Amino acid sequence: MAQEPAAQRGRDDTAGSQLERKLQRLGLREPSDFVVHLPIRYEDETRIHSIGAALPGRTVQLEAEVLFSEVQLRPRRQLVAAISDGTGRMYLRWLHFYPNQRRQVEAGKRIRVRGEVRQGFNGPEIVHPRISKAGEPLPDALTPVYPTTDGVSQPVLRKRVQQALTQADLSESLPPELCHRLGLPPFAEAIRTLHAPPAGMSEQALLEREHPAWRRIKFDELLAQQLSLALARRRRRSQRAQPLVARDTELLKRLRDALPFPLTGAQERVIEEISADLARTFPMHRLLQGDVGSGKTVVAAFAAAQAVASGHQVAIMAPTEILAEQHFNKLSGWLVPLGVRIVWLTGSLTPKQRRQALESIAAGEADLVVGTQALIQDKVQFPRLGLVILDEQHRFGVAQRLELNRKGDRVEGEGEHCVPHQLNMSATPIPRTLAMTFFADLDVSLIDELPPGRSPVITKLVSEARREEVLALVHREVLAGRQAYWVCPLVEESEALQLQTAVDTQQWLVDAFPDMKVGLLHGRMTPAEKQQVMEGFRLGSVQLLVATTVIEVGVDVPNACLMVIEHAERFGLAQLHQLRGRVGRGSGQSVCVLLYQGPLSMVARERLRAMYETTDGFEIARRDLEQRGPGEFLGMRQSGQELLRYADLQSDSAIVEEAREAAAWMMQNHPDSVRKHLQRWMRGREDLLRS
Repeated sequence: MAQEPAAQRGRDDTAGSQLERKLQRLGLREPSDFVVHLPIRYEDETRIHSIGAALPGRTVQLEAEVLFSEVQLRPRRQLVAAISDGTGRMYLRWLHFYPNQRRQVEAGKRIRVRGEVRQGFNGPEIVHPRISKAGEPLPDALTPVYPTTDGVSQPVLRKRVQQALTQADLSESLPPELCHRLGLPPFAEAIRTLHAPPAGMSEQALLEREHPAWRRIKFDELLAQQLSLALARRRRRSQRAQPLVARDTELLKRLRDALPFPLTGAQERVIEEISADLARTFPMHRLLQGDVGSGKTVVAAFAAAQAVASGHQVAIMAPTEILAEQHFNKLSGWLVPLGVRIVWLTGSLTPKQRRQALESIAAGEADLVVGTQALIQDKVQFPRLGLVILDEQHRFGVAQRLELNRKGDRVEGEGEHCVPHQLNMSATPIPRTLAMTFFADLDVSLIDELPPGRSPVITKLVSEARREEVLALVHREVLAGRQAYWVCPLVEESEALQLQTAVDTQQWLVDAFPDMKVGLLHGRMTPAEKQQVMEGFRLGSVQLLVATTVIEVGVDVPNACLMVIEHAERFGLAQLHQLRGRVGRGSGQSVCVLLYQGPLSMVARERLRAMYETTDGFEIARRDLEQRGPGEFLGMRQSGQELLRYADLQSDSAIVEEAREAAAWMMQNHPDSVRKHLQRWMRGREDLLRS
């Protein structure tokens, strides 16, 4: 046999390695990866349509003779051809083309054409059609179309998938009784159906993912996620934490007696749940959810008091200095009179203040440390950190959350490694299906009751054309002794968006209200400037505060009962709800005015309608999830949790429930099946299998 030239082998090897790198960008390395790389849609190439019946907007496959083809230079260089099958004429157009495409459509040739019909200037046309030989045998089933990347063609993907189906292990990963109970088809049958649909199968059922084969795949994906979270939870429970049992129960009693308000039933319930967690020998990992104004900070105070009373330190980290300062002020007012030593640590401290804070923390003199991301810097050393509290935890990256937790890692007694307990707080309610899918490894506590005396905020939608009425409302409220916010989306002028800015708006309002003190707060001010403005607003010397979204979380001024949000159509739904939560904190009736500029897009209209129709944070979150999807809603990909490829949280909520129940059952009764299922669906997360 003749030896293949070395140069040719080198070119083939290079081409092969380039293809492999591109496939790896799609996550395709092993045959098992190709098996679960499923089509995004299907093309019906099983029949030939007639030109006369081809309607705009439909994808068709035609066989016809080329009447003419030419390169036109106006309005731009393009290749244009016309074909006919006796029932009508169709134009073909290429805005970019190669010499071989010109040869494919030479006059007199008979060709097969596929593409979407649209109405062109001269009649029906197909732009960038796919051309093949006329008369070739037609497939008898739908043709799959796969997610791909530049340089990986559909024929290459189809070939590699078909090879994988003969090489990969397609044996069942679920116990037979589970498949029988849920009416699930076998995995191998479902996979082969989706990669190569049998002749006559409904394209609609496949496209809408309602076919039983799709149901099996979505169940498998959700089950793998539930199992991975269950293993993460099991691993956490195998870790060791110091039980935080209060040596001085008097501190908790005195805190309760010192509060100027009674706790709600929901707060009492949540405090009990957290207290029980802190007393355990494995680390608490709890998510505390509560709508804006529900009283999460006082719950955090009780958790901190229990940790301090057990002889340990507590760290509370907030994403912004304003929110951190709010916590510091509240907690100081409740705990300092009881003898708890609280330290403030942010990036705005002077070198001397910072050195004193670090020394106090390292010496164990600081019982409670409140701050921003300055808490995770290397020089911050906690000798006995027992509890970490993260507020608005979704605003921190995974690495930041882990870094603060590591501050409490230490070796106890007989070489036993201990980690601190962790409490995550969020005022962004998480819809039930999202909580079950992405936060199933957390224990969840919910404050579902507002403190007494709070009235729901009235929301008004007001067009830009009625701005003078809004000004009159602001003036009336301030004259009555109340305060107001005026929120703007930008600090300085943006030519692209042409939005009203905070700086300009403050000047405009100063001119409009010469008898009123108008303050300004935005993210580019120094911490000292922000603190001065906020102090003036809290004390009432500033009556109207013009601000950007820096006030979205952490600002609590009970006398502020009116908020105007400029260009409300530009804000996200969760952000609008958070902003609205800054009012309604006193006993009086509060109003939030959403000042919008038309015309509104459909998405903006839906957002404003949701804000007008409900103040329920969970309903707001549900609609926000519908509009944005889980990836954007979460703000980031959760550590080790791949966002769903095939299941949909809205339409597949029943499957989420089934997967959750099945995961618990399999963990208990079929550990071997758990391992096999995760090996198929969670490749790259082999660390889970070592749990």
